Amino acid sequence: MNTIVLYTNGGQESDRLRQLLMSLGDEYHEYTLGEDFTESQFRKEFGESAEYPQVSIGINHIGGLKQTLNYLKNKGKIL
Repeated sequence: MNTIVLYTNGGQESDRLRQLLMSLGDEYHEYTLGEDFTESQFRKEFGESAEYPQVSIGINHIGGLKQTLNYLKNKGKIL
């Protein structure tokens, strides 16, 4: 699998997804609101209605938590 990029705000859903990615052992990079990007940059990149966390894999934007879980399930990474 390509490198996973996780955009977080430090919230509970971001923590859950980080823990899942760590347990899968896939390489991932985490970018955190206020440290690596601003809210304005996040909205420009993902849209006004985007929620945290957001995930990209390789050059593909996967989406939020639910979309990422669905993607990983379809790839056979989780049940």
